[in-house]
Amino acid sequence: METVILETPRLRLRPFTAEDSADVYAYARDPAVGPPAGWPPHESYMESWYIVQTVFSQPHVFAMELKENRKVIGSIGFVGGHPAGEHPDCPDDEIGYALSRPFWGRGLTAEAMAAVERYGFETLGLRRVWCAHYAGNWRSRRVMEKRGFRFRFARPTDVELMHEVRQTYFYELTEERWRERVSGAL
Repeated sequence: METVILETPRLRLRPFTAEDSADVYAYARDPAVGPPAGWPPHESYMESWYIVQTVFSQPHVFAMELKENRKVIGSIGFVGGHPAGEHPDCPDDEIGYALSRPFWGRGLTAEAMAAVERYGFETLGLRRVWCAHYAGNWRSRRVMEKRGFRFRFARPTDVELMHEVRQTYFYELTEERWRERVSGAL
């Protein structure tokens, strides 16, 4: 499989490597980062190493690397499918992301999402891209809205890693709406 690297003005989105484990642990141990996204803070470097080797090694998952210092400050990528089930007539996928707390509020996640959306629509041939956030994670909602995603539905979901059920809000960006946005029509 070809190595995919996406560039933005401030970020290089690239596959994770084992060498990224220390950077992942630095942000993933922060209790403000994982729990709002549905996973507990990492308790050790080895836990982060394992996530890099398994979850982050999936196709279309990228390390968010700052160009200025080559530090990995987050993850972003496609996490699989449509939240309401498979629709073979309409290829789609869902974007998931996490960002180190010192970098919140700088527009980096929205910048990374723009590159991942383009990759999804132009390279992967997706027709829709989904995003979701749990109740209370209003920062994540704001990123989705800034990128033009529209709210579609909410429902309680099982947050397996946190051993609880949370209200989840699902947003969608269609290929047509995305093309209108990038062309300047919206």
